[in-house]
Amino acid sequence: MNIKKSILIRVRMAFLGVMLFAICVAAKIGHIQVVEGEKWAKMAEEIMFDYRTVKATRGNIYSDNGSLLATSLPFYKVAMDPTLAKKEIFDKGVDSLAWMLSRYFKDKSRQDYKEMLIDARATGKQYIVLNRKQINYQTKKEMTSWPIFREGRYKGGVIFQKMDVRYRPFSNLSRRTIGYVNEDDKGAGLEYSFNEALGGQNGEALFQKIAGSTWKPVFDANSVKAVDGMDIQTTIDINLQDVAETSLYRHMQRHDADEGTVVVMEVKTGHIKAISNLTRGNGGSYDEKFNHAVGGSLEPGSTLKLVTMMALLEDTNIELTDSIKTGNGTYAFYNRLVKDHHEGGYGTVSIQQSFELSSNVAMAKLIDKHFGLKPDKFIGYLDRLKLTKPLGLQITGEVFPKVPRPGEKAWSGISLPWMSYGYGLEMSPLHTLTLYNAVANDGEMIKPVFVTSVLKADKVIKTFETETLNGKICSTKTLNKLRLLLEGVVDNGTAKNLKDAHYRIAGKTGTAQILEDGRYTKKYITSFVGYFPAHAPKYSAIVVVKNPKGWQQYGNNVAGPVFKEIADNIYARDLNLHTAMEKKTVLDPTVFPVIRAGRQEDLVLLTNELGVSTHSATEEEYVKAVKTGGSVTLKKIEIIRGLVPDVSGMTFRDALYVLEKAGLRVVYHGKGRVSEQSISPGVRFSKGSTIYVKLS
Repeated sequence: MNIKKSILIRVRMAFLGVMLFAICVAAKIGHIQVVEGEKWAKMAEEIMFDYRTVKATRGNIYSDNGSLLATSLPFYKVAMDPTLAKKEIFDKGVDSLAWMLSRYFKDKSRQDYKEMLIDARATGKQYIVLNRKQINYQTKKEMTSWPIFREGRYKGGVIFQKMDVRYRPFSNLSRRTIGYVNEDDKGAGLEYSFNEALGGQNGEALFQKIAGSTWKPVFDANSVKAVDGMDIQTTIDINLQDVAETSLYRHMQRHDADEGTVVVMEVKTGHIKAISNLTRGNGGSYDEKFNHAVGGSLEPGSTLKLVTMMALLEDTNIELTDSIKTGNGTYAFYNRLVKDHHEGGYGTVSIQQSFELSSNVAMAKLIDKHFGLKPDKFIGYLDRLKLTKPLGLQITGEVFPKVPRPGEKAWSGISLPWMSYGYGLEMSPLHTLTLYNAVANDGEMIKPVFVTSVLKADKVIKTFETETLNGKICSTKTLNKLRLLLEGVVDNGTAKNLKDAHYRIAGKTGTAQILEDGRYTKKYITSFVGYFPAHAPKYSAIVVVKNPKGWQQYGNNVAGPVFKEIADNIYARDLNLHTAMEKKTVLDPTVFPVIRAGRQEDLVLLTNELGVSTHSATEEEYVKAVKTGGSVTLKKIEIIRGLVPDVSGMTFRDALYVLEKAGLRVVYHGKGRVSEQSISPGVRFSKGSTIYVKLS
């Protein structure tokens, strides 16, 4: 066989192989189309369409008086299917639509938007995002009247994809306590702790996957509607919260401190009325990055001397008038010195004086003498006072106290005397406050409360009652002595600078050195915890400031002034705290009270209390008060579409409702009632216009 013939045979065989392969491919394609066509078509449909989660709208978080602390506002992403509109509608409206998009978003020219729409329609794109900027509900309503868009979802192709944005009307006030929930359902604060109630139930909607792995919403009758979340009512007093936070911030700046916390609690109920936690950032500013009150673990310092005195009074026969030798202010335990802050010591003083002056030596000597051979018994008092375990709060992130016990590795011969004045153990500020609140509350220890109820609209779904942790922390005899000691600290002791001529404060200062790398430094944790008014306690509070700089580094002059400012504010606002005075003045019947505008129900209640005759000329919810002789006539506030309503004299809550209902965006400044509005009543405006309101 010659070479030429051999090559020809190989070529023919290769050709035959290619033909056979082509026949196989054609047969397989035919089989797929004819035999398996339905199967693959269904698979393609499943790939192209999918039911995806639709987030439910989160519930609201309210303050104690119903003010909004957090809510969800609807925002929208504007997209479009440019293939849906009829040719004549699209051609007629595309130029105007492009101009309006350009004018609103200001990111592209009219021509750019026009070309984008025309190109998308020509290439059959069924979903394009017109702009990534989110729009509010008012803007969405306005856009529905634009060319092409006015034809709606199925004839015009406009798609408004709703997404909720969490909004806090009071900005960063109580930010960490309110908290957050991220996309992974992780978070902090009340948002996270009550996520199940606030989050509602997510729904499902059909989406179509189109070019570029983009998902386009598709109407489907089988979609599952999301169920909105429920609301929660907190115990926070927004006005008191503002006072507490402002005071803490100012004093931390003054002392260049690292961290600070303040908590105000209602004695009888355990309701947390204010809570602020500040941490200094790299730039020197302060922010709520961590809830120190709940999750902070620190040595309480001298504030724990209250437990020492309670144990001594309950377990021994000592009297407050008994003497104790503190010497020169130092005392050795196993070659370790206990020192008093006062240079040179206090010498021989009464036990009451040793507490008021906060002598470490006195507490250590007394506790070693009476409990040195039975330290377990002293630890038992800490157990009874709920200082060794979490309190079981409504808010997550609570720290587990660190309290060593005899027999454990952390226990040594100095543990008990050091513990007597608040060293060698750690707990949260809220643990300490709960203890002092129990003393104020006639010995009943109650759990702090952050949330009072869960609501669905106006219907209460669940309530949270005050829970007792210990019905009686000690005997009445001991309790009376403890209250005497705490009042003495302010009257005669380390907190004399907090003494007030109008009301009495009871409490204890604390100054603890900060432990770093196993050594106590010249840095301090300063604190003051107590209650007021001392004779009939209504509020308790704790202030903790970490690492203040400068020559003032003690609880009385760093944390104490914050406590005093808060107490002064509460005393000024709450007339029920004032001592009853003989009535010396009467209302002048010739002076007519100032009654302006607001909710009709509120104004009627007010005028009835003042004994002013009231006549209503309307059934509208919001009214204006007009003086007619010696009486008041309530008249309808005219809200004419497109005209600015008159909200002068209204509370901010009422004014906000009326103005937003009219279609205005409201920016306010100040507190109280509306004294000025930037756009005069009766002036015509465009929806979405901003009006500035001054409160005074």
